[in-house]
Amino acid sequence: MQQQNNEPIVNLISKPENMLKTVYTACRTCYSADYPINIYNSTDDTEKMLKLIERVISSGHYSTIEHIQVSFAIANVSRACTHQLVRHRHMSFSQKSQRYVKEKGQFDYIIPPTIERNEELKSEFVDFMGKISEQYQKFVEAGIPAEDARFVLPNAAASSMVASLNLREMIHLANLRLCTRAQYEIRLLVKKMCDALIAEEPWLKPYLVPKCERLGFCDEDKSCGRKPTKAALINA
Repeated sequence: MQQQNNEPIVNLISKPENMLKTVYTACRTCYSADYPINIYNSTDDTEKMLKLIERVISSGHYSTIEHIQVSFAIANVSRACTHQLVRHRHMSFSQKSQRYVKEKGQFDYIIPPTIERNEELKSEFVDFMGKISEQYQKFVEAGIPAEDARFVLPNAAASSMVASLNLREMIHLANLRLCTRAQYEIRLLVKKMCDALIAEEPWLKPYLVPKCERLGFCDEDKSCGRKPTKAALINA
């Protein structure tokens, strides 16, 4: 049965217990003669830790945040969305397989908002998904392996996965995919990922933003106008 809710379902399922202290210890170790474990055990000043982390990250010393790994359980996203997500090089994925998981009855699918808002086109979309499902079932019942029957399944087909990444890639992912020029579904997915992590680690909020917020300008070919373009700043 098709999901009634078109929004991604995101849950943070794993993160380090002492993320802030771990990042601070990595940052401080680079500039201290003391043993890392002593730095870790003697640090409790949150303001002090945040100040150093901000200075180190702002300087581009990103290796210090690669020690942090987070994992998310993701569901109710289209294959069109996951095809974009898996292009991020420094992430690990375990995704629902269309080869080993046979669809029974109508497969779940995502309806884009632009189609959802048009009742006539939405009706045609739903009807078309039904026809695809019927053809898929026909192939399977005829003995065609699921790995071949899946060739008719659309980008709209819903999928699920476990996705893991380090903090450096998490920030990079947010900077790129929260941009208004990103496709709407992956933008919503990444926003939910960021919100889930920020709920546990509020100090990350200034970093999990569109890249223009961190750069102070827009470097896209076409700007939404949120920040001045890079060219405009140079000309000024």
